[in-house]
Amino acid sequence: MSYVDEVIERVVRENPNEPEFHQAVKEVLESLRVVVDANEEKFRKDALLERLVNPERQFKFRVPWVDDKGQVQVNTGYRVQFNSAIGPYKGGLRLHPSVNLGIIKFLGFEQIFKNSLTGLPIGGGKGGSDFDPKGKSDREVMAFCQSFMTELCKYIGADTDVPAGDIGTGAREIGYMFGQYKRIRGVFEGVLTGKGLTYGGSLARTEATGYGLLYITQEMLKSKGMSLEGKTVVVSGAGNVATYAIQKAQQLGAKVVTCSDSTGWVYDPDGIDVAALKEIKEVKRARLTEYKNYRPNSEYHEGKGVWTVKADIALPCATQNELGIEDAKTLVANGVIAVAEGANMPTTMEATEYLQSNGVFFLPGKAANAGGVATSALEMSQNSERLSWTFEEVDSKLQGIMVNIFHNLDDAAKKYGFEGNYVVGANIAGFEKVVDAMNAQGIV
Repeated sequence: MSYVDEVIERVVRENPNEPEFHQAVKEVLESLRVVVDANEEKFRKDALLERLVNPERQFKFRVPWVDDKGQVQVNTGYRVQFNSAIGPYKGGLRLHPSVNLGIIKFLGFEQIFKNSLTGLPIGGGKGGSDFDPKGKSDREVMAFCQSFMTELCKYIGADTDVPAGDIGTGAREIGYMFGQYKRIRGVFEGVLTGKGLTYGGSLARTEATGYGLLYITQEMLKSKGMSLEGKTVVVSGAGNVATYAIQKAQQLGAKVVTCSDSTGWVYDPDGIDVAALKEIKEVKRARLTEYKNYRPNSEYHEGKGVWTVKADIALPCATQNELGIEDAKTLVANGVIAVAEGANMPTTMEATEYLQSNGVFFLPGKAANAGGVATSALEMSQNSERLSWTFEEVDSKLQGIMVNIFHNLDDAAKKYGFEGNYVVGANIAGFEKVVDAMNAQGIV
């Protein structure tokens, strides 16, 4: 049995009931097979892959808090510090009922390669809780965040582990967590990113993941002699990533005609109204059913259906495994030319392979949505220097990083005989840097 197959089998055996983690490991290791096979003897002797797929440490803890009725609630908190070979652990905190250890491990594992691709000195980690901020009052969210940080603060620091936002963790939650960290540890440091602008946050951080997604998509199309101008785009999601992906796509001359949330989706033939979307989601924290009040010409549909709309480009920006094989077949039948992942692993392996085999340009999330963590690292730099850069400075650096990511993964794919396969290219480009650092630091 090959070394890659051995390690995949071991991961599945030793991490039962963690399908998302199994999927992430398989997807990465399968595409690294060409590199691993060429170095099999050395990698096996050093147990390199075993060290890569095992987190350096992981924490699971209880989070008790009191709701507005005086009832004590208990949630579970997680932090997985996966790999620090190239820098402090960096990765978001996800607050969502679906969160469990397997999901946090999958996200942390992906983060290693995503962070490596940015070219910045940050390692891979992830955390979160099964707490659901939806429907909770500000006081309840604060009570949870303070309890969560009371435990988490023991394991993080500006040069150790720097968490950020993710699904369910926005500026409000980061603010409450930062306040509690500062209160307990007694230091004002860049321990969290995604902070408010008045206390160390970075301009363009809110927009970064969505903007970065479009910058790398634009660069990919440019390499094929195409552009975003005049293209029709379908987007899933209505959170931070989706909103700013829609905004930037429209600034670059495309027309985005869909968005979605957990209950339904909107089709707007005139192009999604970003101001209305922000009002509904960021101000009112309401459902997309309200969108029709702003745009009477639009359609609202219950359930899922974004991928049934005919378009040139698809940007899945909601959650993992939202785009399955039937969706991929529909997109191909409708003539889609490119799919770029704004969310983490939103496309199933089967769907990814189908899209690639039918000539669709496919950009994986670890490359396409790296703009968020890249700008988080830029926030860390500003905090270290006690400086604040302008929006234009940060946006320019972000654009440069995303363009470099595309060319790095494109070059890696060509080097190993997989031209046009950006999944393989992204994994190899991210892997090579991490492995060089791991080898240089000995067996740790």
